[in-house]
Parts: sequence; C-alpha cells; structure tokens
Amino acid sequence: MRKLNIGMIGYRFMGKAHSFGITSAPFFFPNGIEPVKKVICGTKAHLVKQAAEAFGWEEHCTDWRDVVGREDLDVIDIATPTVHHKAIAIAAVKAGKHVFCEKPLAMNAAEAKEMLDAAEKAGIIHMLGHNYRRVPALVLAKKMIEDGRIGEIYHFRGVYLQDWIMDPSYPVTWQLDKNIAGFGAHADLNSHLVDMSRYLVGELDQVVGMDDTFIKQRPKAAAGETLNTMLTADGKVDTEMVDVTVDDATAFLARFKNGAMGTFEASRFAGGRKNHKRIEINGSKGSIAFNFEKMNELEYWNRGDDAEVQGFRTILVTEGCHPYIHAWWPAGHIIGYENTFVNEFADFFACIKDNRQAHPDFHDGWKNCQVLDAVRQSIRTRTWANVDDM
Repeated sequence: MRKLNIGMIGYRFMGKAHSFGITSAPFFFPNGIEPVKKVICGTKAHLVKQAAEAFGWEEHCTDWRDVVGREDLDVIDIATPTVHHKAIAIAAVKAGKHVFCEKPLAMNAAEAKEMLDAAEKAGIIHMLGHNYRRVPALVLAKKMIEDGRIGEIYHFRGVYLQDWIMDPSYPVTWQLDKNIAGFGAHADLNSHLVDMSRYLVGELDQVVGMDDTFIKQRPKAAAGETLNTMLTADGKVDTEMVDVTVDDATAFLARFKNGAMGTFEASRFAGGRKNHKRIEINGSKGSIAFNFEKMNELEYWNRGDDAEVQGFRTILVTEGCHPYIHAWWPAGHIIGYENTFVNEFADFFACIKDNRQAHPDFHDGWKNCQVLDAVRQSIRTRTWANVDDM
C-alpha cells in the first residue's frame, strides 16, 4: 500500500467536500493508494482547528508557507479563494508536490499560464477541481458524442442559476470582492459551463458578452461576522455600506472552433434557483440535455427514431456499465453531489500512482481563464473578442 501524505489549504465549503472525497476514494476505488490527511491550513486558528477535528486531519496550522515545503507531504490541495491559488500552487510545484487546485485556476489567463508553465517545468501531476466532469451522466454524454450519436454539433446551450445573494442586506463576502474572487457569477458559475463546453464540444473561438451588478452596494462585514450578527433589534443592518465590485450575472454568445454556436448564462439573481445547472447540445443526428438537479439522468433525442415514438428519452445513469457506477451501488440506486468528489480524487490518486497527467489539468484551467477574460474584454469594448488573444 503506497501512502500519499496530503496537505490542504482551505477548510470551508470546498475544504469539507475535498476532505470527504479524499477519505472515501480508497473505500470505493481501492487501487493500492492510501491517502493520509496530514495537515489542514486556514487563516482563522479556532475555525481551522474545528475543521481538522471534524474532517479527520492530523494537524492544523494558519500559514500555508508552513505546509507547501514540508518534506513529509506528497500532495498539496488548494481550496482557497481564487486570489491565493497562484502563489500557493507555484510554491508547491517548486517544492516537487503534486497539486490539486479548485476552479477557477487563477484570477486571469496570465496568472494561469504562469501556473501551468511552473507545473510542467516541475514535472508534477496537476489537476483542476471541476467536479462536474465526474458526474456519470455527463461522462456518458461525452462518450455518446464521441461515438457519433448526435452527429455534427450545432448548438451548446448552458445556464447556471442561483439566488443566494438576492437579499440586499447580504454582506460583501470574498465572493463579491473583485480583488479576491476575480469575477462574480462569471468566474464562479460560467467557469463550470465553459469547462463543460470544452469537455463535450471543443475549444471556443470568439465570444461577446454582457453583465450587470443589480445591487451596487452592500453592508460591509467585519472578520467572522455573518448577516445574523449584523442585524439590529428591528431587523435592520447597522454597518458601513461598500461597493460590490463583481458581476451578479453574466451572459455571452460564443462560436466554437468547430463551427458550433454557444450560449452561456450565469446568474446569482435567478429567484427560486438554488443550484440550477442545465446544458443542452443539439446535433445533426440527435440532442442531449442534462440538469444537475436531476444529476443521475441524461435526456437523449434520436432523430433516427420512428416519428410515432420520437421524443426525448430519459436514461437513468446507474447501470454497472455506466461511468464510475461499478464502484457504487446496484442499478437504480442513485448517487449525489458529494460522490463527484470521490470520483474526482480517485482519478487524481490513480494518475499519481501511474505517473500520468490528470484531467482537467492546469492547461484546461488556462484555456478556461482565456474564455473568461475574453468575455470580460468583449463587455468592455462592446464587440466580439478572440479567445486565443487572451
């Protein structure tokens, strides 16, 4: 049994998800790798201590620099806000560590390219955390496309909708600060859609976009403060108001290099939508549609069916022949969001064991950032932008 000692930077939402994936991967996908959760790092000592105890990490600390150079670590897992990705990743790869990094890879394409160059020079295994690539239904969709089941692709259509910041009293967290997140809904949600479009359809060529910030100012939250602690007795927020510096929604059109058309929409102001990610791909022979809120199902329309029975069919992706399902439950027993992280880390560990590059990797992260940057440029110039120019 080969042990992989892991240090993780970050401990909140993605830190919890990653911890679950790391712990569960060898249980469902035994391959001779034993991941060891050595140390977890975060800036708030009492909170990272709680996370270490809750998530099963041996040690905790508050400075990532004390982690990346440790000789007893093999892997650095980056689950921090985007602004910190570059510094941590480059330090880790220079120390010879394999790196798993959450999306988006960097604040912009230039930073992402620096990270890619450093990783390739170091010769380490690097992986980008787009966990939706590990949804069995979407992996099946890729196989169906590669097998020619929908023919020549005409359209990619993607929406990613949430509503968690619609309340004007919601404070300015790091996700609403351009200096920390880079973008708002664009980086958070469109980055997933862009990755899925590249995974299923191909590289994007040109884009043109629009965005908006619907609530221009929000309450400023002090360190560790939440909306509940900011409310006064009469239910009002008594604090300084600050500018929101990211987009609440971004939509764009795209042309793929293979000629397909694309539409993308990301919004955190879609009332009633909690985590609504839906894509549809239309081709000359058929169509595929996927809704993450029904993540075990894939819709498929076949133009070759007889007219009297033609229509979208629903494939329940839980058979043993479906991607990843052999490691899980009997047919019909669905899996959930957390299982995508298990699939993801199982693949990452297998790549380290076999000394082969994981995917998506830093190259995919760079190409993704090029698209995000091109959309932002097109919004500034109010014209089409070339992705490869970023």
